Amino acid sequence: MSDEQGGGRGRGGFGRGDGGRGGRGGRGRGRGRGRGRGGGRGGDENVWVPVTKLGRLVKEGKVGSIEEIFLFSIPVKEAEIIDYFLKDKLKDEVMKIMPVQKQSSAGQRTRFKAFVAIGDENGHIGLGVKCSSEVATAIRGAITAAKLNIAPVRRGFWGRANGLPHTVPCKVTGKCGSVRVRLIPAPRGTGLVSSPAGKKLLHMAGIDDCYCSSTGHTRTMGNFIKAIFYALRATYGYLSPELWKDNALLDHPYQEHTDFLSKKQIA
Repeated sequence: MSDEQGGGRGRGGFGRGDGGRGGRGGRGRGRGRGRGRGGGRGGDENVWVPVTKLGRLVKEGKVGSIEEIFLFSIPVKEAEIIDYFLKDKLKDEVMKIMPVQKQSSAGQRTRFKAFVAIGDENGHIGLGVKCSSEVATAIRGAITAAKLNIAPVRRGFWGRANGLPHTVPCKVTGKCGSVRVRLIPAPRGTGLVSSPAGKKLLHMAGIDDCYCSSTGHTRTMGNFIKAIFYALRATYGYLSPELWKDNALLDHPYQEHTDFLSKKQIA
């Protein structure tokens, strides 16, 4: 029997076949989960598909700025929402990485806890904490947590209101654990009178001049930076006389765009 009749192609009748069901000629490498040239999802990995109402409104341009989200106290559940408004302005800083251990039946399990602060140096600050078995994974998770935890920081003046706001509007206090931090307004040109970690957080929040007073066990870096973050977040918790004027009540974004949200989203 010749090679042409048996389909062996010079291998004694035992070739790779002609692509039939029993051979391997027709399978190729384009099938399967991500293998080969034709596998995987292609170039859709970096496309943001929102899964919350707020995310859908932001992606469609129905929400104009991040201040609208803060005004109505809408919970942010997607980090891409913060990236949409502040991606080019945000700067992140790893404040501390510390090992933590858990006693198990097989011995001690060590993981790494990361504290990451983000801010745009213009009135927005966020602090995230994440624990993971790898340092890189912990840092990535802390950055995401910081974006979801971002808060506005109100700034004011010391004395005459000339130029741009440069300090905290009033004395504010934050507490975490045994650490209490008090931020006190300072004259223009004073600078940031604080520890190196406190200077980083205050600078990220866009504050140029401030006195910082702290009590407690401030060597515990995690509690110390949390207390500063809570103090900065409390700047919008005081209703000072300049905020007494009446403001028109606007419709909630979910109420204003209820027709858009009622439509079924097509993925």
